[in-house]
Amino acid sequence: MSQRSSIGLVNPKNPSNVGAVLRAAGCYKAEQVLYTGERFDRAAKYHTDTKNRVHTMPLKRVDDFLGELLDDTKLVCFELVEGAIPLAEFKHPEKALYIFGPEDGSISQSIIDRANHIVYVPTVGCMNLAASVNVVLYDRQSKQQGVDCADQRDAHIRNNRDQNNRLKIRS
Repeated sequence: MSQRSSIGLVNPKNPSNVGAVLRAAGCYKAEQVLYTGERFDRAAKYHTDTKNRVHTMPLKRVDDFLGELLDDTKLVCFELVEGAIPLAEFKHPEKALYIFGPEDGSISQSIIDRANHIVYVPTVGCMNLAASVNVVLYDRQSKQQGVDCADQRDAHIRNNRDQNNRLKIRS
C-alpha cells in the first residue's frame, strides 16, 4: 500500500511560510507542494527555505487543485469551519491532498464543497500556516505504523539529526 500526501496552499503570501512548508513537506515525506494565486510568485525572491527543499521537493503553481487530483486521492481541507472534524479524531486517507487556506483568509467555499473531509486543529485562535502544515503532517505520520524497537529508534535519530547533535541520554 502506498502512502502518499501532497500539500496545497491557497494563495500564500508569505515566502517564509512557504519555505517552512517545503521543509515540513520534506521532513514528513510529502510528495509535492502545490499553490494557487500570484502573491507567492512576487515574494519568492525573499524565500527562507533553509534546507533548500525547493531543489528536492516539487513546488508547483496551479490554477485549480481539483485538476491535480488523481482518482484515488482524497481532498482534505484544514480550516476552522463549523461542522469540521477535530484532528485528533481524523483518520488520514492513504492518499491525500491537504489544502490549507491563506494567512489572511480562508479556503473558498467551492473547494470546501468538493472536499472529502474538512478538519480543524483545535487551538485557541488560529495557527500560522507553516505551523499548521507541520502539525498535520506530524499527525499523519504518528498515526501510521511507527518504529517498534529501541535500536530502530536510535538508528532513525542518528540518521536524521543535525550533524552537530551528538547528545545521548546517560543512565
